[in-house]
Amino acid sequence: MRAVIQRVTQAQVFVGTELVGEIGPGFLILLGVGEGDTQADAAYLAEKTVNLRVFEDSEGKMNRSLLEVSGEALVVSQFTLYGDCRKGRRPSFSQAADPQLGERLYQAYCDLIKGYGINVQQGRFRAYMQVKLVNDGPVTLLLDSRRGF
Repeated sequence: MRAVIQRVTQAQVFVGTELVGEIGPGFLILLGVGEGDTQADAAYLAEKTVNLRVFEDSEGKMNRSLLEVSGEALVVSQFTLYGDCRKGRRPSFSQAADPQLGERLYQAYCDLIKGYGINVQQGRFRAYMQVKLVNDGPVTLLLDSRRGF
């Protein structure tokens, strides 16, 4: 599984004109599920996500986690994180999970984060969405359950 994590002051996701998810300070998480990913990948990424120390402490250093600041999470499915652009000009998505596995592990990841006591808002799986955010810092990180970062 892959996640792009952006520290935000606020974020929203729309399907058409319908607001389907909105948060204040916390993380906007773009989540991609790859072929062969499992519940263990979801658990690894969820634990890593909530414990990332990227929020400032009283001295202005990135020392506090999402848990410590009582931040929120907006999780948006993003199969294009598995786009392979090495050949030609059109990305190949052959490494992305099929929709059934993708949706199951996307939901598992969200549920795991909720289990830590985080308020989790979600986009709509397989929908065309528009995402609005205010990136704080900016701080943007990449996590990959297979590469250990």
